[in-house]
Amino acid sequence: MSFQRYPLPTVQKVSQFIRETLVLPTHEQQPVSAGIVPEGDGPLPDSLNALGDLFRVGDAPEDNIPSPNAEGRWFVSTIDPAEALVKLPGLWIRPGIRLITYLRQDTHGGMGATVALPGLLSTTEYLDDAISKIAAPDQIPAPMGALPNLMAGIEGDGSLASFLAASIFTREVREFGRFGRYARWTHHRFATAPPPQIPWQWRTKMPEDFSPKVVLRQDAEVIVEFYTCRVQKPIALFRHLDRYPPNSYTANNQDQVVAVANNPGG
Repeated sequence: MSFQRYPLPTVQKVSQFIRETLVLPTHEQQPVSAGIVPEGDGPLPDSLNALGDLFRVGDAPEDNIPSPNAEGRWFVSTIDPAEALVKLPGLWIRPGIRLITYLRQDTHGGMGATVALPGLLSTTEYLDDAISKIAAPDQIPAPMGALPNLMAGIEGDGSLASFLAASIFTREVREFGRFGRYARWTHHRFATAPPPQIPWQWRTKMPEDFSPKVVLRQDAEVIVEFYTCRVQKPIALFRHLDRYPPNSYTANNQDQVVAVANNPGG
């Protein structure tokens, strides 16, 4: 069995690099005039050190593809999410596979859905056809040939670091295109200890080790574990546990709340 802990700055840098790569071009960003309704009580803290103050405060696409809009209609992003894999340790896109991101934006924010599919099926005709079959606002486009899990389109060198990078990439790419009311992972900050300025109510036994870690078991299963703090109310600590079967970067992802902020004021 192999075991490796990773320092907090390492996972933060991996996450930061992915986010800096997955940036929508100006013409695909919803303009401020669209009137996004913000979620929560104000700006989110950039780090866990700022949580105390937060807690004390009161409660160019082709013409025939649907173009960017703020009316809740899906359209295809021009960004290639696979670009974020270029500098990640030991990961790359499978030959012949493409990552495609669909976007949907309205006055509350934005949604994103990234899929992996054979490059031969990533033409305008097939991508547009998936949008035309949408029957409900919350339905996600499902283009023909899309893989059941986008991580099935990813390969790697099998190193422990590559699996940690895969776990971070999975969450970042699933968040790509989300903002406003629909943001989720954006509200999380990596944590190696419970922020002491918050009174925590534990839902499980307090973990002894919060450090990001990767374990290679004797049966070749790889386990990635790390913790985050959600800085958007309700503030909570999460344990993220990903289990990778042998020779695969498609994990069983578990995101468990281990503690919540105990706010006597409601």
